[in-house]
Amino acid sequence: MAIPKRVANRIKSGLRTFRRVLEDARSADRSEQDTVTIITDMLAVIFGYDKYSELTAEYAIRGTYCDLAVKVDGKLKYLIEVKAIDKSLKENHLRQATDYAAKEGVEWVVLTNGVEWQAYRMIFEQPVGFEHCWTMNLLEGEPDLIEMIYMLSREGVTKQALHEYQEQRQILNRHVVSAILLSEPIVKAVRRELRKMSPGMKIDTDDVKDIVTNDIIKRVIVEGEDIKDARRKVTRALKRRKSRRESKIAGASNAQDS
Repeated sequence: MAIPKRVANRIKSGLRTFRRVLEDARSADRSEQDTVTIITDMLAVIFGYDKYSELTAEYAIRGTYCDLAVKVDGKLKYLIEVKAIDKSLKENHLRQATDYAAKEGVEWVVLTNGVEWQAYRMIFEQPVGFEHCWTMNLLEGEPDLIEMIYMLSREGVTKQALHEYQEQRQILNRHVVSAILLSEPIVKAVRRELRKMSPGMKIDTDDVKDIVTNDIIKRVIVEGEDIKDARRKVTRALKRRKSRRESKIAGASNAQDS
């Protein structure tokens, strides 16, 4: 993920400043409201938001409230549910935040106590669900810390960095890769190569699938809802590619006829 040097430098400088603030606040057992104040300042200094026009505290959503809302150009980008800095983040805290997002139709939710930040993406199906994207700890030096902060920064949400990250995460995973390995074009290609190695040997596509499934890919990967969803994605992609290829052929044919 390409992060502008100016933004990366701002993030690194802001982290140096606020790590001491966070450590002191945690040692003093600061309240939830104090934590909200610290996070608001962090969103301005580290994440690059204008705290007077782009950050809204106690954001009202159909009769209830979310601790902070991030808006850019008048559009709600994500909601933040804040817990006191000395509190561990719990599942019931997440449920409250995602309920807010479901009511407002917001795709992204962040749950944080200032030190730990958890990013979640809402899934607007029936019933509405959510999935965890990543967790970062600002007092620890994770290799991807700058990148994760950038995704939540003003520049990152403007460039849809969260959406781009999630798309890549959905595509580049073991379920999708296993579905591709078991797809018809790949199985046929493997069969062709095997027959070249031993022309007299009888090999059909089912033999190849059995070997890939049972001897190469673990059973946990090729069964269950995740792999079914991955297979649907691969099938749709193959159909789109076939349709585009057929359209090009038809177009070339029509051009020759004319």
